[in-house]
Amino acid sequence: MSTPESAAFLAKKPTVKPSFEGVDYDDNKALKDAQDAVIREQWVKLMMGRLLQDELRKCYRKNGNNHLEKCGLLRERYFELLPHMKIQGYRLRQQTTVPPEAE
Repeated sequence: MSTPESAAFLAKKPTVKPSFEGVDYDDNKALKDAQDAVIREQWVKLMMGRLLQDELRKCYRKNGNNHLEKCGLLRERYFELLPHMKIQGYRLRQQTTVPPEAE
C-alpha cells in the first residue's frame, strides 16, 4: 500500500508533460514550463541509470566469479537505459516541434 501524497507535495508536482506539443510559444510561462519538464524528464532517466549502475556494481562485488549468472537482469536493464542516460537539453526538441500556426 502506497503512502498518500500530501497537499504540499501535490502543489509542487509538475502538471506539464515533457514535450512541446500544443505549447503557445508566445506565452513565456507555458514555454518555460515545457522546457523545465523536458529537462526534468532527462534528469530522472539519468538518475535511474546511476542508481542501477550502483546496484550492478554491488552485485558484481558480491558475487565475484558468478556475476554473469547472478547479475544478468541488472546488466540487461542497464544496457536498455544506457542510450537515455544523457542530458541533451531542450533546444533540439523545441526547434523540431512545429508550432500549430505554421501547419
